[in-house]
Amino acid sequence: MPELPEVEVVRRGLERWVAGRTVEAVEVLHPRAVRRHPGGGADFAARLTGQTIGVPQRRGKYLWLPLPERDLSVLGHLGMSGQLLVQPEDAPDEKHLRIRVRFDDGAGTELRFVDQRTFGGLSLHENTPDGLPDVIAHIARDPLDPLFDEGAYHLALRAKRTTVKRALLDQSLISGVGNIYADEALWRAKLHYERLTATLTRPRSAELLGHVRDVMNAALDVGGTSFDSLYVNVNGESGYFDRSLDAYGREDEPCRRCGTPMRRRPWMNRSSYFCPRCQRAPRVSS
Repeated sequence: MPELPEVEVVRRGLERWVAGRTVEAVEVLHPRAVRRHPGGGADFAARLTGQTIGVPQRRGKYLWLPLPERDLSVLGHLGMSGQLLVQPEDAPDEKHLRIRVRFDDGAGTELRFVDQRTFGGLSLHENTPDGLPDVIAHIARDPLDPLFDEGAYHLALRAKRTTVKRALLDQSLISGVGNIYADEALWRAKLHYERLTATLTRPRSAELLGHVRDVMNAALDVGGTSFDSLYVNVNGESGYFDRSLDAYGREDEPCRRCGTPMRRRPWMNRSSYFCPRCQRAPRVSS
């Protein structure tokens, strides 16, 4: 699934091309694309039509389009293959086009939600007093958020009594970090993914958090990570950060630091990539 950098790339594109525009018409072309909207496709289209879109927002991996006049938001679930694309109105429809949003300003472009695997979708939700769609009110701030509380994060990390990679993927502790960027940050910090959070000192957790931020900012600089054509930014351009990965996907390739062959281990129905020399496994108590 897209992680924070990929979603932020899409958010920035939508801010440029969609913010401030008023919806003239909505077509829901596949019912699964609005399955998270309780009222169904007709209700989604009717409630969105006539609304002006505010500045797109993001928290972690979650992206939404505020509707300031109604105190509602359109929450975008990108899933495994969802794309929010701004296309010319006369461009041919994509094979897996699910929702079309037309605007009333005559600019000649429309917003399209395209999703090959139909795991994603769009839905309308009430906003919390903080301006978040109510269904994601429990999601923690992400490490690029200026209001992210590092001290509180360290205390929560220590109290969680889990392993460090599980903690990085816990969206109630820190949002936006997925499997790829967790492996990259852990490699940079020389930490094994099974290291217990209770053993992390405040300086060590701060160092790890710094690496999380660094790897995400590096990905943002090149437009996010893309392993196939299914992740693209709002204009259909893939990211290039996969060419710069130090850990993820590099099984048996030499560690860029010490030359030791990188390893991959199954982990929670996923994989963890690490250097067995730089990221030594914690000792198991007997």
